[in-house]
Amino acid sequence: MKILAAVPAYNEETTIADVLSRTRPYVDGVIVVDDGSTDRTAQIARTQGAIVVSHVINRGLGAAIGTGFATAQKLGADIVVTLDADGQHDPAQIPALMSAIEQGADVVIGSRMLTGFVGMPLHRRVAQIVGNLVTFFLFGAWVTDSQSGFRALTRYAISKMHLKTNRMEVSSELIAEAKRNKLTLVEVPIKAIYTPYSLSKGQSFIVGLKTLLKLVVRRLTR
Repeated sequence: MKILAAVPAYNEETTIADVLSRTRPYVDGVIVVDDGSTDRTAQIARTQGAIVVSHVINRGLGAAIGTGFATAQKLGADIVVTLDADGQHDPAQIPALMSAIEQGADVVIGSRMLTGFVGMPLHRRVAQIVGNLVTFFLFGAWVTDSQSGFRALTRYAISKMHLKTNRMEVSSELIAEAKRNKLTLVEVPIKAIYTPYSLSKGQSFIVGLKTLLKLVVRRLTR
């Protein structure tokens, strides 16, 4: 199987090299979607051997994920792994996601909740629980970590999904699309790496409200 990683990145010049060097041993190639960065993210990613696809402007996480999926499909990927560019995810856990795929899953989510909130600040725990409840009530799909950016999807799963959102709401939308298309979705436990830098990348309260409103609109337009 051809495994490609898709890494959305926006102004991640301080972490992207380390993320890519730790990811490469577990995949056959890495796609970095430079989402309108104004720093050296794209340049550093290229020096690390990544395939870089750039957005002219910052379009958001959802748009970057969509570009990553489309690029992976063109490159003939059998499995696509998504992970964050801020160093929060440990690429050494990619084999655990692959094992779930080999056992028949179409979509695998790396869940921080299944490891008991280890190292997660209280406000992040509350946000996760709210995200899980919103995803369940709007789309009828229950998972323990709806906002996780560490995932693996088969080529078949990606071909069935029609993503319409451009920003943070894409995490819930992916789960909704998995349920709508009757894809087999499983979660595996992962441990997140929290640093002051990665914690600074989270959603603010206002952004969280905007994400909720966009998910409601997404539900009404399904």
